[in-house]
Amino acid sequence: MVEGARVRLRGWQQAAVALGSAVGALVDPRRADLIAALGETTGKPAFERVLERMKRNPEGREILLDRPRVISSNVGHAWDLPENTFGAAYAKFMGSRNFSPDDRPPVRFMETEELAYVAMRAREVHDFWHTLFGLPTNLIGESALKVIEFEQMMLPMCFLSVIGGTARFNDKQRSLFYTHYFPWAVRAGMKSTDLMCVYYEKHFNEDLEAVRQRWGIIPAPSIQM
Repeated sequence: MVEGARVRLRGWQQAAVALGSAVGALVDPRRADLIAALGETTGKPAFERVLERMKRNPEGREILLDRPRVISSNVGHAWDLPENTFGAAYAKFMGSRNFSPDDRPPVRFMETEELAYVAMRAREVHDFWHTLFGLPTNLIGESALKVIEFEQMMLPMCFLSVIGGTARFNDKQRSLFYTHYFPWAVRAGMKSTDLMCVYYEKHFNEDLEAVRQRWGIIPAPSIQM
């Protein structure tokens, strides 16, 4: 069961929420609730395709059956794992930024429980992807990850977020992004496995570099920003 009361929208209401969320997210990209609403109201076809892929994949089916949630009570053990592990790297990423896995906004605009879970899962694995690809959480890092997310899920919200994010770059950031991060992100998104079909929580105790290699992860370029 995905937490949060879901709201059924008519066509014009969905368009209105999408437009309002898009404008609000462009004005303030830190509004996770607006970005989430934009993703849900524009992303149903994309989430349906992700759902079908998960159903065809053994690990994806296991995720759909178990419906794991990335919340503190389920992933807190990552903080106790050996330093070389994927779980410890995730814990370090979260702890160094004072992030909590419980801070993700609930899904509100998906019609079925199954689609609501897929949308929530996509939202909750975002920080796993930051960890695996070694991306910072600044404007360049988030924009680069949105390129990968677009390639993985074809969500319109990701494309719009890249446009909105890059519009805020200064000249140095723009040069760094288009010279180094954008071409890397395109390549990384294409080379990696279907990342929505990975049961990350079951791989916490494995070596970080080993899982990167297995999943075709190309870490982000190390460039002074």
